Amino acid sequence: MAKTMTTDLPSRFEIRNLGPEHSDWALAILCHTNIFYGPMWSSNYKGAEAVKRCLGLYEHGRYLVDHQIDSGYSFGVFDKEYTFKRPESAATGGRLYWDVERDTADADNLDAEAMLDRMDFPLVSIALSYDSVNPLDMSKMIPLTRVVPKYGEGFARLIAYDPRDPATWKATGPLQVLFRNSTSTRRDYEGRKLMKVQAHWLMRWAKEMGFRGIQIEAFNDAVRKVWTNPPPPFRGEAISEVKTGEEVVEEEDGTVRRPFGNSTQTLTRCYVTLK
Repeated sequence: MAKTMTTDLPSRFEIRNLGPEHSDWALAILCHTNIFYGPMWSSNYKGAEAVKRCLGLYEHGRYLVDHQIDSGYSFGVFDKEYTFKRPESAATGGRLYWDVERDTADADNLDAEAMLDRMDFPLVSIALSYDSVNPLDMSKMIPLTRVVPKYGEGFARLIAYDPRDPATWKATGPLQVLFRNSTSTRRDYEGRKLMKVQAHWLMRWAKEMGFRGIQIEAFNDAVRKVWTNPPPPFRGEAISEVKTGEEVVEEEDGTVRRPFGNSTQTLTRCYVTLK
């Protein structure tokens, strides 16, 4: 598979196939953007707690990232004109300066900007994917869901609310349905339409590879908009939704629990028909 592909991005950016050498960077982008700026997480985790959740996700979320990178179907946008903040980063082509133990202990003195400053590498946006016939091992996802239980709650409901007959869409072999998971753009690169351009490129690429559909769970409005309104000839639709602000669970003792806390974000399972 080619490592660099042409796209509609400005010339300073390029989409590349991600490899194991990018795992640390991709995981950091996923953790930072979701915990500090993702609507569901940022409404529940503030201050030092947000820093700790970010680091906890970084510590326990590697399987989710590596499974998708190892599939060969994960991509990222790189800034070819990136200016390194530290000489030691330039020497290695980029470096992440997070330390889980040290930074967790110092969480009261850290924030989103401080954590971003320690992300000194040219990868700026990620779109991770895997062939649905090689699914995630849910037992290996348990440590992640303990850090962010609302992630598991959201996926469980999107699956439960999906009205489709599995026989009408699920893959029966490889190169049929691509599962997208983990869409993130670094905070300092937002507003450049990197996510949208990369998504549209990925749709074209997946069709050329032979996939007939792409499924993605959108946990923010921008991702939902892009994946339910793909460019022609593709067709996008919202399959199931979770209105997190309306979800309540009545426990056995009669108490009521709000599984998504303060969140009012609508979660959406999206499906794009490629052919």
